[in-house]
Amino acid sequence: MRRFFAILKKEFRQIRRDPLSLGLLVFIPAMLLALYGYALSFDVKHIRIAVLDHNHTAESRALQDSLFQNPYFDRIATLTRPEEANELLNHGQVRAVLVIPHDYARSLARGDTVSLQVLVDASDANSAATTMGYFDALADRLSRKIRFKLTDQTLPPPSAPGVLLEPRIWFNPELKSAKFLVPGLIALLLMLSAVVATSVSIVREKERETMEQIRVSPIRPEELILGKILPYVLIGLITMAMVLLLGYFLFDVEIRGSLWLLSLTTCLFLFAALGMGVLISTLTRSQQMAFQIAVLSSMLPAIILSGFIFPIQNMPLAIQGLTTLVIPRYFVAALRGIILKDAGLAALWPHLLGMLILGILFNLLAAARTRKAS
Repeated sequence: MRRFFAILKKEFRQIRRDPLSLGLLVFIPAMLLALYGYALSFDVKHIRIAVLDHNHTAESRALQDSLFQNPYFDRIATLTRPEEANELLNHGQVRAVLVIPHDYARSLARGDTVSLQVLVDASDANSAATTMGYFDALADRLSRKIRFKLTDQTLPPPSAPGVLLEPRIWFNPELKSAKFLVPGLIALLLMLSAVVATSVSIVREKERETMEQIRVSPIRPEELILGKILPYVLIGLITMAMVLLLGYFLFDVEIRGSLWLLSLTTCLFLFAALGMGVLISTLTRSQQMAFQIAVLSSMLPAIILSGFIFPIQNMPLAIQGLTTLVIPRYFVAALRGIILKDAGLAALWPHLLGMLILGILFNLLAAARTRKAS
């Protein structure tokens, strides 16, 4: 244990002697969040839909057939209770829930206007707006069919009954893009800073030829790695707090969920990201090479393969499989669940487990590489 604390103390001392790097780690993510949050303001298919049919008639089934005979909607579930809608939306399993009222067929037979309710998950504001646009087009098409059937005329009169859509926007009622983007930006910026910081830490020891002294000391690889990453865990938590405060004051992004769950999620993410950075440092021999590999392996996957901008379910299956190795994929989903939806551990545990597994994998590989090099 004394050997571990010696490495920990040495790493804190090294960070204190390099205030420029410390400033970059803490303040650059905050600056980039403000820049991207203001600058970024995205044809969506296979939108996951659940149906709650209170009517159970031929008319309601015809409505559902017309809804799912296109590539834009995928039926995920048919519900029997309103509580199931809340559960599916909280877990992010569906993007919207269509609610067909009890008097749907009777209102159509009387020639009344029918109101259909749509519960929309707006944590992704762009997808929510697209989803509502598709539902509006569907309601307009159904209204035209009903008017033609009732009037038997070439042109429907404007006063004829139809279908009226009543959307209910969940998680992001204002449809602000910032509330969708900020959690993804947090994951992107923390991933970049964490991987870059640790990827150069051991390489710095190699370039200064102090690694040989460490190798001949009795310290074990596991103690070396933990001593290297724990200071950056603390810095990452401070950076996370700053970025969340900035998101609140600049973009009105409030944390709806549990702070302890957010802290746990952040620690697991940092454990995985820093382990990846240490693994990169064991594979390279210069800070320049470590920096380049760290940027390429953290930034591009975080943007393209994490679900930050591009929905993972729209990607080819092979690419979807590849995203399971991308740490921000789990962190982005967990952050959106906690910050926007007040999701609990029951909804988020698969994402936490994914980060834990990747963290253990990367740190074990880093320890094995360190042991081999010594």
